[in-house]
Amino acid sequence: MSNTANQELKGRVALVTGASRNIGRAIALELAGAGASVAVVTKSDIAAASGVVAEIEGLGGRAITVVADIADPEGIKRMVAETIGAFGQLDILVNNAGVRPESKIEDLTFAEWRQVFSVILDAPFFTIQAALPHLVKSDTAAIVNIGGLTAYTGAAHRAHVVSAKAGLDGLTKALALELAPRGITVNLVSPGLIDTVRGGHSTLAPDHHKKHAAMVLGRRGRPEEVAAMIRHLVGPNGRYLTGQTIHVNGGAYLP
Repeated sequence: MSNTANQELKGRVALVTGASRNIGRAIALELAGAGASVAVVTKSDIAAASGVVAEIEGLGGRAITVVADIADPEGIKRMVAETIGAFGQLDILVNNAGVRPESKIEDLTFAEWRQVFSVILDAPFFTIQAALPHLVKSDTAAIVNIGGLTAYTGAAHRAHVVSAKAGLDGLTKALALELAPRGITVNLVSPGLIDTVRGGHSTLAPDHHKKHAAMVLGRRGRPEEVAAMIRHLVGPNGRYLTGQTIHVNGGAYLP
């Protein structure tokens, strides 16, 4: 949690999926640091999510752990209902949860294809639908989808992931136009190579990362740097930004 002296999100409620670790954890802490109450969503790592909640509460914030399988539309409805039951409102939605399996195209099954789409693209669709009746009641509602570098650069052995992430970019633009009359901003943040824990090892990364190893800034990003962008987009100084894809990648991809 940074800059807790500036509580620009005080009185707001945020729901962050995939918030038990890495970028999601950083987002939850950052929004809480700005004064928002946060629903910390996890599929199965209850201990880690509860740890994030404890960090927030230890610094004087409000948070709850929500256990939900976002590949299940009914689970998504319960997730939103639990958030509303705890806080009574919803102002900020961050669709962060994702999966990144690899498979050669000749080995990729339709079941594997659909599983990736169910998390990366279907889940934000269902979550936004479930959250919309509550977001429209907010005078500063904001949705942020978390994309990925390979949606713009491509990646071998990730046809399903790249396709789903590219679809998320399209969903963001379409909903920015559709929801603007209701005062809701919709943006996408696309992180580059971020120093996160994969499979228990912070240095374990897929082969396609080698292609983007030479960032202009010469280093990997920190989850907190991605979270800071989300804080800006959902805050009072981000109200004129909608339908945008913001690349936080240290220069690994220059559109």
